[in-house]
Amino acid sequence: MINPIKAAKAVSLIQKFQKNHPKVSAFLSYEFQGGLPEGTVLELTVTKPGEKSQVTNMRVTADDLELIREIREMK
Repeated sequence: MINPIKAAKAVSLIQKFQKNHPKVSAFLSYEFQGGLPEGTVLELTVTKPGEKSQVTNMRVTADDLELIREIREMK
């Protein structure tokens, strides 16, 4: 069972992230609104100051899509 206090805190943190990073939030909203079909590849690059960039990726699975649906229902 989901703890309602923790769920409310998570929603608050998501809203804060959206406020702090509006371009990222808009990009993700646009890409996710039409759904991500299974097999879509997401790529993430992290560049820390003074360090070489690190890149990874993932292929979206049915389990990932189920997780996204669950998160959306929490809002």
